[in-house]
Amino acid sequence: MAFSGLGLHLGNLSRLSSALSRSISPENFSGEKGRGGMSTDGPAAEAARALGQGWKVSPYVIIEPGATFTLADIAGSGAIQQIWMTLARGKWRHAILRAYWDNQEQPSIECPTGDFFASGWEKFAQVSSLAVCVNPGRAFNCYWEMPFRRHARLTMQNLSDEPLVVYYQINYTLTDVPDDVAYFHASFRRVNPLPYGEVVTILDGVNGTGHYVGTYLAWGVNNNGWWGEGEIKFYLDGDDQFPTLCGTGTEDYFCGAYNFDPGLMERERPGGSAYQEFTTPYAGMPQVIRPDGVYQSQQRFGLYRWHIMDPVRFASDIRVTIQALGWRTHKRRQYLPLQDDIASVAYWYQTLPSPQLPPLPDRDYLEVI
Repeated sequence: MAFSGLGLHLGNLSRLSSALSRSISPENFSGEKGRGGMSTDGPAAEAARALGQGWKVSPYVIIEPGATFTLADIAGSGAIQQIWMTLARGKWRHAILRAYWDNQEQPSIECPTGDFFASGWEKFAQVSSLAVCVNPGRAFNCYWEMPFRRHARLTMQNLSDEPLVVYYQINYTLTDVPDDVAYFHASFRRVNPLPYGEVVTILDGVNGTGHYVGTYLAWGVNNNGWWGEGEIKFYLDGDDQFPTLCGTGTEDYFCGAYNFDPGLMERERPGGSAYQEFTTPYAGMPQVIRPDGVYQSQQRFGLYRWHIMDPVRFASDIRVTIQALGWRTHKRRQYLPLQDDIASVAYWYQTLPSPQLPPLPDRDYLEVI
């Protein structure tokens, strides 16, 4: 099969391809060749009045309260390769990103914008990873490859009562898509508070063949003490009571150790005990919001884990859960099931048809307070 030009890496960056590069933004809504920067009546027309056409006349869009705006509508075969956007005004949790592949009625991506870009708490935190980068100025960047064979449509819905100002650019290629390429999916969930003794379901209801590639959690702790003893579990291809893959702890799954706290094992550490933020290509805890100090209630954490080098393969179905566990204070070394505020995004590739994603909560339940 000829090289399709879907995705490049350093090992094949020099290879030529017949793929066509295209880009959609408010300066070229259709992505057509030779049609960028032609606007004469965009929202910045007054600022460019002395310069005229071609001088940043249409750099953003305004999505009115309750409205849904089509960010991209692409016919043909190819793949979205990079998305950049920033929300100049509006709540990240109330800006809902959706993607539809090959004219399906149900979305394959349905997620609040902030959570999709590993930023669930309405506050900026630097993220430096291979799949998602969040850079100074609240700049959201996504590098998940998103193939399509006939059609791609991306939308954003504004659930808030105020206009949403969105700057964005979607870079993609038009090219053949090989038969063994699957479709990208992302699904959001939130439970607040988690009922006592229950586990958090990150993903279920998935049928098809594919592989799981990432998890983001916005974890709000509703009590004092350490919160990350729980195990993540992957139930694959008919697993019932017990999973095929079982982790050893929350911080372990996110590639950390010992509470993400260097002071826990190094008593001589200057400054004592404290959570340590980190952001790496495949895993990180880039955000720690500390209203009361280490191990006190109402702390909030943002964590991501990308299965880029270790995708979790499934042949027919997959279910993913994580436990919320801390420690009791009145009993020696006994776990405490937690009742925390936990929002999650699952990222995976699979064959079509896409599953019916669980309905999003209403905007009041979504809101970060």
